[in-house]
Amino acid sequence: MMADTGKASKDGGGKRKDKLPRKEYEKELAKLHVELVKLQEWVKHKGLKVCVVFEGRDGAGKGGTIKAISERVSPRVFRVVALPAPTEREKSQMYVQRYLPQFPAAGEVVIWDRSWYNRAGVERVMGFCSEDAVKRFLQVLPAFEKIMVESGIILLKYWLEVSMEEQTRRLEARINDGRKIWKLSPMDLQSYSRWYDYSRARDEMFKATDTAWAPWYVVKSDDKKRARLNVITHLLSEVPYKKVLRDNVKLPKRQKAHGYREPAYPFKFIPSRF
Repeated sequence: MMADTGKASKDGGGKRKDKLPRKEYEKELAKLHVELVKLQEWVKHKGLKVCVVFEGRDGAGKGGTIKAISERVSPRVFRVVALPAPTEREKSQMYVQRYLPQFPAAGEVVIWDRSWYNRAGVERVMGFCSEDAVKRFLQVLPAFEKIMVESGIILLKYWLEVSMEEQTRRLEARINDGRKIWKLSPMDLQSYSRWYDYSRARDEMFKATDTAWAPWYVVKSDDKKRARLNVITHLLSEVPYKKVLRDNVKLPKRQKAHGYREPAYPFKFIPSRF
């Protein structure tokens, strides 16, 4: 299985890779955003149903990767789902029931910021469900995902793998950054101390659910910029698409004023502080 402590900034041959410069990252990301728009139009045109699952430890970079995918496409096509903790009613339902209403319809890409795999990860490690419930979940899930795929859903599952050292650095950075402190919950702190419990849970989850019809794809995420580019590139390769031909766009002429004048109304403009 994956090493838990090595530097993820090393390539497959063990040679250390420098962090990707921001200018190069933004240049490559802009190209990929163009391709994501093409994919979006193809998904709408063909009525495809795409489901993209992101899992990984706290601080692995799921949120930033999802933002990089979704920031230049339509939220009506690329829909991000991050469900809150289940209600008492949802806890009494069949486990996957709360996830089913969020599944994609034709012409949609649903991106999961954590998913039904909560049961195999945080719920198991933090003791929110019994071991028997986890065992049953892992036993039946491959069949459930096979039904998803056979119904026409393109299912992609990504696990973002961050090293122990880099996770520590990122979580400590959240403590001292007013923009990120909301990302650090009491649950994150408890999870942080249970690194090896999560490793065992991850290993068993992979063993049970890494199937031919719904494989897990692992992303080294110590370098967040490289990880985002690699995920988007892979996603584009896994959903076959073509450019949808469109008519050339030309702005029409504006209508004439026909006597209209701007009113002398006392509009309440916000202060120009910048």
